[in-house]
Amino acid sequence: MVLLLSAAVCCAAPISSAISAYAALQAGAGRQDAIVGGGSSADIPARMLTAYKKAVQQTGRHAPTCRGMLWPVLAGIAKVESNHATGHTITASGDIRPRIYGVLLNGSGAGGNTTSFPDTDGGRWDGTAMGERAVGPFQFLPSTWQSIGADANGDRVADPHNADDAALGAALYLCGEGRNLTQRAQLKAAIYQYNHSTAYVADVLGWIDKYAAAANDPALDGVSGTVRTVISAALSQRGVPYSWGGGSVQGPSYGICCSPSGTSGTSVKGFDCSGLTLYAYARAGIRLPRTAAAQAGIGRRIPARLGTGVLKPGDLVFYAHTPGRDSTIYHVGLYLGHGQMINAARPGTVVRVDSVEAMSGYAGGARLL
Repeated sequence: MVLLLSAAVCCAAPISSAISAYAALQAGAGRQDAIVGGGSSADIPARMLTAYKKAVQQTGRHAPTCRGMLWPVLAGIAKVESNHATGHTITASGDIRPRIYGVLLNGSGAGGNTTSFPDTDGGRWDGTAMGERAVGPFQFLPSTWQSIGADANGDRVADPHNADDAALGAALYLCGEGRNLTQRAQLKAAIYQYNHSTAYVADVLGWIDKYAAAANDPALDGVSGTVRTVISAALSQRGVPYSWGGGSVQGPSYGICCSPSGTSGTSVKGFDCSGLTLYAYARAGIRLPRTAAAQAGIGRRIPARLGTGVLKPGDLVFYAHTPGRDSTIYHVGLYLGHGQMINAARPGTVVRVDSVEAMSGYAGGARLL
């Protein structure tokens, strides 16, 4: 709410600080990529995503000194504030019905509010003259909206219950007096101004990083729907920590003790290498064995002697201490194309895109699709 104030296997059988993708997105700031299907970015309704992108395009006209306003910033805020207005109807013009109201801020303690805010709008936006309620997908107080509200859809009304208007208002509020949101410290300051809570800032930043990673997803033109589902599911987990023994068909999970280096995954919620591939393929309805070595026995095996040039998107990529002996396979990745794979490499790292040469002992692949 806005206030002005070793088993020699990297992937064990099961019994956050994420790397920021936001900075990487700056290189493609001019792109207006659609989000990919599946994974963490698919929870944004198409009309809301349009509103976020439209707000970015209009920000320069209203706040010419602002830098770095990108749609993942707005998406991160709206995810936490209203879950992108999910469950509500969003019209072509951006109106959200039914309207979204927060709790009445009368100091009663309901919803965690302990401070009374007197009515400022006569109930125009928040539906009550008994006090203030946060409104719309970005949860503005009416008093805040009076100072930053903007008309983004051209109907000459600045309406916090309109997706386009609310997104532009949020962009202007976050921009402040010319912030540079490509600077992590200034981005944090903007979010903290939105809600004076360090936990809130961390939550929003996590979503910004996930949406920024989705915006940077590589082109998957020509890739079949099933393969796309698998790859998109794995890509959606970029930034999730590595956890020895972590990951299931449901997603990240706490791991077990201990890796060959002695690192425990019991306190880390995330994926190990085969946990990630297990999860990704489960999104397409395909159940894999739990360990990397066992996954090498599924599908059509691609011999290492053929080289990596024969791999296709969606293939499993294996690494062994002794290539040619599948019993020594210690790692698996998911081939993305162009010599890259989606990889949960080792303790202390996060799910990321790596070169297929990032791991030693290439042992071929397996094609399941």
